[in-house]
Amino acid sequence: MVMRRRAYPVCVALLLLVASRAGTAPPSLDTVFEPICEANGLLALAAAVVKGGQTIAVGAVGVRKAGSSERVTADDKWHIGSCTKSMTAALAAMLVEDGALRWDMTLAEMFPEMEADMQAEWRDVTLEQLLSHHGGAPHELEESGLWSRLWQRADQPPRTQREYLSRELLTKHKPVAPPGTKYIYSNAGYALVGHAIEEILDRPWEEVLRERLFAPLGMTSAGFGAPASVDTVDQPWGHKARQDGTFQPVAPGLNADNPAAIGPGGTVHCSMGDFAKYAAWHLAGARGEGTLLHPETFERLHAPFASDSEYAFGWVATQRSWGGGTVLTHAGSNTMFYAVIWIAPQKDFAVVVCTNAGGPVAEKATDTTAATLIHDHLSQD
Repeated sequence: MVMRRRAYPVCVALLLLVASRAGTAPPSLDTVFEPICEANGLLALAAAVVKGGQTIAVGAVGVRKAGSSERVTADDKWHIGSCTKSMTAALAAMLVEDGALRWDMTLAEMFPEMEADMQAEWRDVTLEQLLSHHGGAPHELEESGLWSRLWQRADQPPRTQREYLSRELLTKHKPVAPPGTKYIYSNAGYALVGHAIEEILDRPWEEVLRERLFAPLGMTSAGFGAPASVDTVDQPWGHKARQDGTFQPVAPGLNADNPAAIGPGGTVHCSMGDFAKYAAWHLAGARGEGTLLHPETFERLHAPFASDSEYAFGWVATQRSWGGGTVLTHAGSNTMFYAVIWIAPQKDFAVVVCTNAGGPVAEKATDTTAATLIHDHLSQD
């Protein structure tokens, strides 16, 4: 199981291929979701819409598990995969403002106890390079054998897993490209950032994220890993895509998510209402009215880092006419759920969409859902 990178150019066409309903009130979310679920054979869809600083719609349709009659609800929790990255970047930004980190702080400074054993090429890699995927960290961990070894340690505490990954990567492997020279999307790079936060504060990344981000924003549903409890259908189960187009449910437990070692790159789950609160926080920050971070820090989080990609710090910052200019987006999948978020600061608008399945069909369906909601709500302006 791996956390897949999003091919964002696919969204361009999808966001334009929406039938016009200008001049009418936006339909209910159920009306939007049901035909998309049916056309794609999906089990469930959930979404929320933010406009004018308020969550104006939240909804969900479908079932929590294939073969189950348990219906999803608007309060259910969904795994958001790599949408976690912007949360880790925001947490790092808080520590920069606190003076505990610097944007140009190097790995040698973050991990002084490893410096003597660290491969020389890693020592000058900076925090901002890691957050923008320019630190030379690998896209995948399979070739090095680290991925299988992380699975062997999946029952260990998350911080212990990240300590192992960081030490193995930095002392036994060289960067896959000269740091600062090339965009390479990397969950491992975000794991390094998460572990640096742990080392500096001597607390698990999960605990710090709850305290510094989830609690102040009122994201009471937010947690980590598969959202459902073991042996129950109290929340949506993840599903793997089969070759025949159907979906295989994955029971909650260690196999229901990626190893916690890469948690800072993508293990958060939350309700659509709480995901919307997070989107609204970034919208307020983009207006210069945000809490927890200074306006100039939000600007830094939202701006592309280098000329070779649109990637900022946990966000893709791209141009869309419907958004009035720059919009922020990201998608995430642990191969068993799929999530996407779009934020349009110029329109004070955001949409978040999730489904409890992975694979290309899930990606297409969430894109179509986001496109429809964007059109339905912004065509009124």
